Amino acid sequence: MDTTSLFKYFPELSDKQKEQYNQLKDLYLDWNSKINVISRKDMEHFYEHHVLHSLAIAKYFELLPGMKIMDLGTGGGFPGIPLAIMFPQAEFYLIDGTGKKIKVVNAVKDAVGLENVVAEQKRAEEVKEKFDVITGRAVMTLPEIANLAGNKLRIRGDEEAGGIMYLKGGDLTEEFKALNRYWKHNQVAINKWFTEEYFMEKYVVHLY
Repeated sequence: MDTTSLFKYFPELSDKQKEQYNQLKDLYLDWNSKINVISRKDMEHFYEHHVLHSLAIAKYFELLPGMKIMDLGTGGGFPGIPLAIMFPQAEFYLIDGTGKKIKVVNAVKDAVGLENVVAEQKRAEEVKEKFDVITGRAVMTLPEIANLAGNKLRIRGDEEAGGIMYLKGGDLTEEFKALNRYWKHNQVAINKWFTEEYFMEKYVVHLY
């Protein structure tokens, strides 16, 4: 997949946003040669597996101007960086426990001119602020992310106000059963929006 295929899903993108997305692959290729933040064989599927996958959250939920979003365990900046390009009026806080990954995130966000992103090496337990939305990508189970991030949400129990938006694949039945009963949830198949085979059995999970 190249950006032409990516852009067909988002016809409303501005020229600036298209240029920012266009820059991403070369930036990550360059940084990946120094610091391995993305599996090297996966770089050939960069736009599909990383950028478009991240943007499934944008299809599910509109991040409004002024909303505060924390991307927990951002790794090389996913889904945070693609979402920050899509929603330039929202505020993004990207954290990861690995310093070299945050170094890459900061370099990429500076190179594409993302003024709505702050990235820091930090563990979730150290974060004191509250957020409208918390994002993440398959780094832990749903009960784990709920327990870790639940007290970082500004509003709980209101589907339209935000919540945890998590990208996850496979059969999640047991994980939903293990969630504390006060969590409500939606599970939406990503192939509702994107037709590529890669997105079979991949979901946006919304906990609120």
